[in-house]
Amino acid sequence: MSRELLTLARAIAVEAGELAAARRREGVEVAATKSSIVDVVTAADREVEELVRARIAGARPNDAILGEEGGSTGGSSGITWVVDPIDGTVNYLYGIPHYAVSVAVVEGDPDPLSWTALAGAVFNPATGELFTASRGGGAFLVDRPLRVADPVPLEQALVATGFAYDSAMRARQGAVVAGLVPRVRDIRRAGTASLDIASVAAGRLNAYYERTLNPWDHGAGALIAEEAGAVVKGLGVDRPSREFFLAGHPDVVGPLEELLVELGA
Repeated sequence: MSRELLTLARAIAVEAGELAAARRREGVEVAATKSSIVDVVTAADREVEELVRARIAGARPNDAILGEEGGSTGGSSGITWVVDPIDGTVNYLYGIPHYAVSVAVVEGDPDPLSWTALAGAVFNPATGELFTASRGGGAFLVDRPLRVADPVPLEQALVATGFAYDSAMRARQGAVVAGLVPRVRDIRRAGTASLDIASVAAGRLNAYYERTLNPWDHGAGALIAEEAGAVVKGLGVDRPSREFFLAGHPDVVGPLEELLVELGA
């Protein structure tokens, strides 16, 4: 089943990404704000999610869908599609070519603390890079198998992160980064969680962490990273959640997690 679901997820992610790219070329404006003035949504976000929902409903009408813009719709199959129509909306708004369509398929309740991810696709239309994985089937960049980077000492680790929309939380996260910078090779903050997690899978980053991620931010990326050999977890717990997401080679995640705890992450 996972391979069949992946085939559909790949096709939907690419079609949705092509629509997002077309709308980007036409010009993008903010349609609304959500949790804060910097948490924006564009008309393209909504249109792309509508396309994704229509394709899923047409192919698998009994499945549930959890989308960033349209919320949750129920199903009877026990399968839920977890969708971020445009991850990295601020990058998308500014024309920065680092945004993605993220499509995950999970079994069980649509909660990362309990679900079992079956398939996932993360597509960056600006570069044409398509990251995919199915449970037990490995992770791929198009057709190239992915593997996490070999472990390095923490002081040689390239670590990525992101920041919340809430200003008080951003201030706390900034303080953690200030403490982290002198202890690692460097920090990256690219602005698209799904692509950052996929970059861990591809060996482009040694680790990635962030607070306040939603299920659609990491649903596909987490499976891609795991299938590439990464450990994906929360801070001090086995499962990631909105409280904390951490991914990387197990031998890098261990000392990084200790340091993040020390810094009050």
